Amino acid sequence: MAIGHFPVPAMLLTLRGRMNKPMASRIVPAAKHTPIVFVFVFLTLSVCFSVSSNKSTDPAPAPWPLQFHSILFMNYSGALEIIDLWYDWPNGRNFNIMQDQLGEVVYDLEWNNGTSFVYTLDAPKRCWTAQLEVGILRPNWLDGANYLGQEKVDGFLCNVWEKVDFIWYYEDVVNRRPVHWRFYTGRTAHVMTFEVGAVLEDTNWQGPEYCFVNKTGIDSTLHKPEIASMRPDGIPRANMRLSI
Repeated sequence: MAIGHFPVPAMLLTLRGRMNKPMASRIVPAAKHTPIVFVFVFLTLSVCFSVSSNKSTDPAPAPWPLQFHSILFMNYSGALEIIDLWYDWPNGRNFNIMQDQLGEVVYDLEWNNGTSFVYTLDAPKRCWTAQLEVGILRPNWLDGANYLGQEKVDGFLCNVWEKVDFIWYYEDVVNRRPVHWRFYTGRTAHVMTFEVGAVLEDTNWQGPEYCFVNKTGIDSTLHKPEIASMRPDGIPRANMRLSI
């Protein structure tokens, strides 16, 4: 099965760079996505959102917990995926375990020094590695996001923010947990579980040996997936590495 859900290096770099830089330091080209984004935001603001006219009183999204575990249900034009996300900021690491519907499991291990390993454990064993200029998303990566108002999504009343015409982020009004996020491509993440303080054991953070040594019978040319994710994110790539 072809693996089609990994972020290409350029997209990873762009995503992490955009999300981790202060708003004032980013200049976002308007031409590429402006028409679609403008129409969506215009219609959404006109129909769905109740927007405050006083920006000084707008709520801000809660920073991500320093450590958490989340199960994400992803949907991209009917292509379904489950992401098992482990975010661990104090130790500078983020882990996405991705399961396509009726497909193989792919592991996306990211470190704050910019090192990423994307690999499979089942035969044929494959690994793709990269050294990027930026690390995982900071807990406050949503700082500077534009508040759009409130909307009910997935059965929850949410505050909604948009950042750099790239991601729309939905947070439960009552308990301030993330509920949903949507990327400019239309890819969506539905947060099924969100365990604050959960930490994956250290032994699970070690990439397989064939990510470091090219051995006979091991395919080290795994194609980088075409989306990023939380990955969010994802992330959120995402992270989590956020997904595009």
